[in-house]
Amino acid sequence: LYRTWLGTEERFVFLFLDYIHKHLMKIGAYKNAFNFYLKKTRKKVKKFQKNYNKIGFLALTLFVAVPLPVTGAWTGCLISWLLELERKKSMIAIALGVIIAGTGSNSTAEAIATTKAAENVGVDACLLVVPYYNKPTQEGLYQHFKKIADSTKLPCILYNVPARTVTSLAMDTVVKLSQIDNIVGIKEASGDISQIARIITEAKEGFLVYSGNDDDTLPILSVGGYGVISVASHLVGNQIQEMIQSAISGNIEKAAQIHRYLLPLFKAMFIVSNPIPIKYALNYVGFPVGKPRMPLVPPDEKTVVAINEVVDRYKIDLPLN
Repeated sequence: LYRTWLGTEERFVFLFLDYIHKHLMKIGAYKNAFNFYLKKTRKKVKKFQKNYNKIGFLALTLFVAVPLPVTGAWTGCLISWLLELERKKSMIAIALGVIIAGTGSNSTAEAIATTKAAENVGVDACLLVVPYYNKPTQEGLYQHFKKIADSTKLPCILYNVPARTVTSLAMDTVVKLSQIDNIVGIKEASGDISQIARIITEAKEGFLVYSGNDDDTLPILSVGGYGVISVASHLVGNQIQEMIQSAISGNIEKAAQIHRYLLPLFKAMFIVSNPIPIKYALNYVGFPVGKPRMPLVPPDEKTVVAINEVVDRYKIDLPLN
């Protein structure tokens, strides 16, 4: 689980579960990462403690690693809402940072229910993907997102990723949705810079447009975008932040230099379906996150060689032992 806004490791949300402490500490792959963040945050625990039942529910329903202890990850996946929620409520977690829950679905009723559940356990915002498979019309998309937004007080971020959903959220629809008070932004992964520029121009003032593709971040910033909800930031978050801050401060030459430098890594993280490459890469550099959940599987030998070759070129911004 993470928040990939602009920033250093503060943007990550780390969930420390009593279950992990009791049952996984004997596994070296978990022990080092757990100990590092536990020591670092021990003094802040009281400040961030929340309701026992609510935070336990939150941790386990938002934890991408479930079912434990088979996998473990906080990579850029949408949140999985899982079974046995009553059992999960008994778990303890400490959440640091801002939690944005991926509560979207191709069922409006399901998305509303999930968004309400997320709101009840204390998340800060929700990310709503365009409905997949059933291919709604633009009016259907408008009504879908409007009904979800009307059902919650949470800030809502739209997520347009037609490569995965087939249907794309049209510019006019986004602009219309931006007039709804608690629809505050969009993660744009269409790759259509012309559409993105028009959204920035015509949406309500203060509507935030985030890049949904790492390699589109600088181009989107150049037309007025706000930042990125990133994949590669798991590895090079500080460097992406430096690129963004350079662009914002007007040092376009430096921003472009960093962008060009990072491009091979951006591309490598999508050599096969995300999050397969990023999860493999995190494991490879020594930050254990486990395997992808089925039906995603670890990369084959040829893909592993290709990822390794690219990752080895870069300084990794993660705290590694």
